[in-house]
Amino acid sequence: MNIDADSDALAARDLLASAAREAGRLALEYFRPGARTSAQVGTKVGGSPVTDADFAADSLLKRRLRDALPEAGWLSEETVDDFERLARRSLIVVDPIDGTRAFVIGDPHWAVSAALVVDGRPIAGVVHAPALDETYAAARGGGATLNGATFAAAAGWPPCAAAGPKPILKAMAAKLGSPLEITPRVPSLAYRLCMAARGSVDFAVAAENSHDWDIAAADLLLEEAGARLIDASGERLLYNARHVRRGALLAASEAAAPRLIGAFRAAIGWRPN
Repeated sequence: MNIDADSDALAARDLLASAAREAGRLALEYFRPGARTSAQVGTKVGGSPVTDADFAADSLLKRRLRDALPEAGWLSEETVDDFERLARRSLIVVDPIDGTRAFVIGDPHWAVSAALVVDGRPIAGVVHAPALDETYAAARGGGATLNGATFAAAAGWPPCAAAGPKPILKAMAAKLGSPLEITPRVPSLAYRLCMAARGSVDFAVAAENSHDWDIAAADLLLEEAGARLIDASGERLLYNARHVRRGALLAASEAAAPRLIGAFRAAIGWRPN
């Protein structure tokens, strides 16, 4: 499949959705609602868990997506990054199980995240939450859907509900002078950002040290839903750089983001260079 940012976004979205659902079905074989996974659990450098299900889903996604998109590079949480991708115009970005800690303990809030990036920005993205039977999908210029139904971000002001780290959200609420209902912790960052995209919260925050595989698919879902994912500079994110770790991020509607950015910067202690 030759990738064309203008004509192939819908086809790429459908490919990502099919592969993500297949990977989700595989992961569900190891998932035990309300109980510990049947998969073997190990620990990565840094202390985060990884399971046989992560590796199995990663292998499936790599096979399906690279076979269909041979010109694209590859970036995944569970694959060693060899930087060969930097020479490619297009890039597949995946997290086979975003929210592995939740997966391990039987919490359904985990997801398969997959995106296709062309020239630094995602043109197709899917976040599939198998245990919740929810599939978020977007193609550049084609809108954002949940299980096939189009959705849009909340545009109300002042914001009433938010998802993310409590210390940051409480500091933002104090700066805004408006109370916030803070949702219970959402283990999958991709899913948390989808909550902001679909308008179930007014905005969402990610603490520093997220990675591109956590956010690339949700970034496009936010954009197609009339929202944006930005860092403290206020700029949209670019992908397929050598460094894939991010600072704190804000996801909010196009209307709300310019009003929230000051409180966000204050809450994370950001200072311009």
